[in-house]
Amino acid sequence: MSTSEPRLASDELIAYVANGIGFIELNRPKALNALSLDMMRAMQAALDQWRDEPGVLAVVVRSTSERAFCAGGDIRYLYDAFRRGDGDAVDTFFIDEYRLDHAIFTYTKPYIALMNGIVMGGGMGISQGAHRTGGLRVVTSSTRMAMPETRIGLFPDVGAGWFLARTPGAIGRYLAVTGTTIGAADALYAGLADAYLPDEVIPALIDRLKSQTFEQGAEVVACVRQEADAHRVTPLPDVSPLADARMLIDKHFARADVAQIIRSLDLEGDCAYADWAEQAGAMLRERSPLSMAVSLEVVTRAEGTMAECLRRDLDLTRSSFERGDAPEGIRARIIDKDNQPHWRFARIEDVKRADVDAMFDSPWPANEHPLRDLQG
Repeated sequence: MSTSEPRLASDELIAYVANGIGFIELNRPKALNALSLDMMRAMQAALDQWRDEPGVLAVVVRSTSERAFCAGGDIRYLYDAFRRGDGDAVDTFFIDEYRLDHAIFTYTKPYIALMNGIVMGGGMGISQGAHRTGGLRVVTSSTRMAMPETRIGLFPDVGAGWFLARTPGAIGRYLAVTGTTIGAADALYAGLADAYLPDEVIPALIDRLKSQTFEQGAEVVACVRQEADAHRVTPLPDVSPLADARMLIDKHFARADVAQIIRSLDLEGDCAYADWAEQAGAMLRERSPLSMAVSLEVVTRAEGTMAECLRRDLDLTRSSFERGDAPEGIRARIIDKDNQPHWRFARIEDVKRADVDAMFDSPWPANEHPLRDLQG
């Protein structure tokens, strides 16, 4: 197979073909690889080019940073654009991001995501779709995975609701509302990862991928899987913290709405589980009440196609910025860092069903929706 020299697709993303494999390397370490518009467009261009290129058998996406695969989208950019009244810039960012996520989800060649370190928000968007391509979502010993959007007044977007809705029991609802960070074993247990590798073996695996002979994309996947089979995650998925909490998660987070979830947690009087329930309840009381209610609904409504989920996500980003808690949450948590957000609703009990439903109203007629052409 031919090898091409690395080419800089942007200052922050490196894309090149080596040994019949398209490598995409996220290269914005100071921002923990938070996705900029340039990064997303460069990644989309590489994937578009390789989709029909016979010499490219598979795609591997990874980070050049030890700290993070990808910490999400460029929230500061979105906040600044919104504050200066540039709603078109906000829309464009999310439109491009969701088109990229959909392109990965429907990619016609195996896509392998090596998810070391922080994997949050937009990082989930460019990794979870690997599961649908015949590729792999590989977690490592340093993986810290989450969809923590309710903390900043947003919701699990990038199509994550589709994957969260397909986790066991009420785990998806729990992760969506709390934004809890999970490790490698938890991710495997929840079905949000397919394989595990210790961080220290990845450089040797990359060398092997660049030198071993492959005739088909499935052989590239098999190479990664073979390496993963030689290692065991600790703890094992079935005894991970998430697995240990499964009974409690199903008991409380299967409730119909967030107010009922909090009441259920407050009533957890069993000494053995009181601490867990208290911590979970405290976490919920720190999040945006409106965002939590919306996030629970996102998972509930995610039974359709990924295209439908992403169109809905785009509608919600508009409402979250224009009449939700996103600007205030980003200000309090990321810009000013005073951690004292003034949410639209002070208590979850104040959020009515009509308030939640209104957030899902689309600002576009169906035939003018920016993502109307997405299928599957």
